[in-house]
Amino acid sequence: MEKLYATSRELIARIDTGYVRDIHEKINWDSRLVAILGPRGTGKTTLMLQHIRLHDNTPETLYVTADDFYFTIHRLEELAHRFMLQGGKHLYIDEIHKYKGWSTEIKNIYDKMPDLHIVYSGSSILDLEKGGADLSRRKLEYVLPGLSFREYLNISCGWKLRSYTLEEILAGKVEFPYSEARPLQLFSEYLREGYYPFFREGDYLMRLQGVIKQIVEDDIPKFAEMEVASAQKLKKLLYMLAQSVPFKPNNSKLERDLGISRNTLPTYMLYLEKAGLIGILREKVSGIKLLEKIEKIYLNNTNEAYALSETTPDIGTIRETVFFAWMRVGNFISSSPVSDFEVDGYTFEVGGRNKTRKQISTLPIEKSFVVKDDVEYVYQNTIPLWMFGFVY
Repeated sequence: MEKLYATSRELIARIDTGYVRDIHEKINWDSRLVAILGPRGTGKTTLMLQHIRLHDNTPETLYVTADDFYFTIHRLEELAHRFMLQGGKHLYIDEIHKYKGWSTEIKNIYDKMPDLHIVYSGSSILDLEKGGADLSRRKLEYVLPGLSFREYLNISCGWKLRSYTLEEILAGKVEFPYSEARPLQLFSEYLREGYYPFFREGDYLMRLQGVIKQIVEDDIPKFAEMEVASAQKLKKLLYMLAQSVPFKPNNSKLERDLGISRNTLPTYMLYLEKAGLIGILREKVSGIKLLEKIEKIYLNNTNEAYALSETTPDIGTIRETVFFAWMRVGNFISSSPVSDFEVDGYTFEVGGRNKTRKQISTLPIEKSFVVKDDVEYVYQNTIPLWMFGFVY
């Protein structure tokens, strides 16, 4: 246990606190049980270590990773008990999805050690946890997405740009420091290498390929207890989708090409979606917020498109992918029968400089908008695509 303490202190001392993401302020860190979920690579570890360094009393705090060799012969509950007896108050557990039976032990720790505050992080596939202890009444859960365009700018340029509501964006209220830089050039960089915080470390696409490989070859198979053959089919499915997004579902062909059953394909899709590798656009049913039929399948973000595509990604696909990625973070987005997307009652047609209102001309002008990727300013109901990257 002494080694765990040493490693924890070292990581806390070295963490950079120069930029802390806004979600930090939305988390109730005083809660006895906090879960921070999200796709691999989005910065969950950094967020926890930053909070410890900025707000916790280090001698009363321990940060561990669930795949540490310590846990090959020790249980998590045992560690928590020993930590509590030594005066521990705050236990942070990273990558908890790698610990078998984690939910039951977290429940036991929560119930038996009321003075201990627990924060754990894990892949968003934990939403699919079955058969373990029910933590829903005990935990506060937060989901950490990849960087928005605004966050990318604040990190890369050292700015302090604020976020805007969807209504503020549609009203053209987004402020940008035009005197210092032009948004389109920076936006182009973000589309290729800006969704994940490790963009500052170099060799970005190679690192991203490694992240994707680890998710499909390790995270999902271990969580789902897949056999090797099934894991290989999951990997092949992602590759097939990457070469054809936005993909309009043809389940029969996919099942045939992959050699899987009709019931298996939806499960594979759900794993890929929850793990943050694909985004699924669904239809809205009867005007209420109930989603049913899958309309299109996208990669989770545009950086993945550059990392996985064999050729330069299609610009039309890139536009739709980034709009979908941003809007689904805090808004209700579905397919539209007359355009590309419907978001919280607004209709959007996404395109380039020559895109017109023709396709949405029959809709109320105050509820329908054209989104263009190569303009800098709002003009009437035409909104620059990059501005939607300020929604969080």
